[in-house]
Amino acid sequence: MLKGSCACGRVSYEVHGPLLGPVTYCHCWRCRKQSGASFGTTAGVAAADLKFVTGESLMDSWESSPGVYRFFARCCGSPIYKRDRSDPEELGFRLGTLDANPHMTAELHYLVGSKAPWVEISDNLPQTEGGPPFGTRD
Repeated sequence: MLKGSCACGRVSYEVHGPLLGPVTYCHCWRCRKQSGASFGTTAGVAAADLKFVTGESLMDSWESSPGVYRFFARCCGSPIYKRDRSDPEELGFRLGTLDANPHMTAELHYLVGSKAPWVEISDNLPQTEGGPPFGTRD
């Protein structure tokens, strides 16, 4: 089981199952803006495996594109997961909110066509191009 929480600690959760790989560094503009960082680090998790321990009532969401909802802790803004209406049983989970080591490492840089220009990818992970150029939105 993995435990995690939002930045202020008022929302805490447990993941009662495996993360569904791969762990991905997503460079799309939405993940950059949502995380406030150069990329978002995500993996899948079965929706049934995510259990809130505290603060579930503090969770809120917004529709980032048709049928895709991004859930965050309203108390501090921490992004926790996204749910796509086309596949509601698997969530796109933000690994930065984990308080425990998932014992997995990143396997892919995703949508590097949108990466921030100050980021240099110097590892040997596979990369998918795609995504609009930096500063534009799809």
